[in-house]
Amino acid sequence: MTRTDKGYKGIGMEGTVARWYASNTGKDRSRFAEQTRSVVERAPAGADILEVAPGPGYSSIELARTGDYTVTGLDISASFVQIARQQAAEAGVQVDFRHGNVSAMPFEDASFDFIVCCAAFKNFSDPVGALREMHRVLRPGGRAYINDLRRDLSKEAVDADVARMRLGPVNRAITRYILRSVLPRRAYDKRQFTAIISHTDFRTFDIQETPLSLDIELNK
Repeated sequence: MTRTDKGYKGIGMEGTVARWYASNTGKDRSRFAEQTRSVVERAPAGADILEVAPGPGYSSIELARTGDYTVTGLDISASFVQIARQQAAEAGVQVDFRHGNVSAMPFEDASFDFIVCCAAFKNFSDPVGALREMHRVLRPGGRAYINDLRRDLSKEAVDADVARMRLGPVNRAITRYILRSVLPRRAYDKRQFTAIISHTDFRTFDIQETPLSLDIELNK
C-alpha cells in the first residue's frame, strides 16, 4: 500500500489505516484549534484557503467554522477525502474536499490567497514539485504556511507531544515509536528545507524552529 507513484512516500493512508489515524488524531482536537489559530493569524479575512493533505479534515473544518474563509482541501487518499466530507457534513460546515496529487493540483493558476500544510510535507515524494504547485495556485501576494516535524527533533519533544494526545497504552507506544523512529527519517532540517525552496520561484520565506517542528512561511 505505497504511494510513491502518486506523490506520497511511505505507507498509504487508505482503508483501515486511514480510519485508525482519523480516530486517534481526533481524540485531541486542541492541536487542530492551534493550527486554526496559526492560520487566522496569517490569512486575511475573506481569503480563499487551500489545505494541502488535510487528512480527516479536522483543521479545514475548524477554519470553515470561523465563517471568515472559503476552504478547500486536497488529499491523495480517497479514504481521507470520504472521511473528511462526512466530518464536514456532520459539523454542518462547507468545505470542498478534493481527491488529488499535490504535485499536480487540479486547480487553475492563482486560485487561492493562502495555503496551509500541516504534518504532511515530509511525506511528499516530490517536495520541489509540491512547492512549485503551491506557488502556481497562489495568487500574487499570496502566502503558504507549512508546519511539520523537523528531522533533528528531540525525544523529549516527542514524549511531550504524545502525552497530550490522550491515547491508550498500545496506541501511545505505537505513536511514540512512529514519531521517534519512522517519521523523522522522512523529515527535513532547516538547511534541507531551504535547499528545497531554492529550486522554486518562492524568493521570500522564513523558517522558524521549535523543539518538535519547522514553521515555514513562503510569500509569492
